[in-house]
Amino acid sequence: MNTITAQLEKPRGLPGHSTVGTNDLDAAAVFYDKLLGVFGIGRVLVQPGRAVYYGHKALEFGVISPFNGEPANVGNGGMVAFEARSRAQVQEVHAVAVANGGSCEGAPGQRGDSDGPYCAYFRDPEGNKFLVYRKGPDEA
Repeated sequence: MNTITAQLEKPRGLPGHSTVGTNDLDAAAVFYDKLLGVFGIGRVLVQPGRAVYYGHKALEFGVISPFNGEPANVGNGGMVAFEARSRAQVQEVHAVAVANGGSCEGAPGQRGDSDGPYCAYFRDPEGNKFLVYRKGPDEA
């Protein structure tokens, strides 16, 4: 598990953070510990039995048990996007997702014209859809 002891900063403004629902918080946390570890991001807030939030210097993403007690389900058309530092990181994130119970929704590759982003799509083990992308040249 990649845990970063990041201190939460004052919110940066929109978009703030994104969350996805889960019906098995413990299993989801294991999946996201591995997946977000590729970005060097770890847990910043854990609410036992309720939520696990991740970020670098601020709360950026969370996996939660629905507050109303109803089963979590996947929103049709909803998607969370993660920006990668490089095309290699796009490939790595996609591979980690699939190797840890996720499913491929679009293999890594160029999208659109020659200036289009390099993208990969996947779903987490509960069916939430994600995009990981790199637009422009890789970071140094």
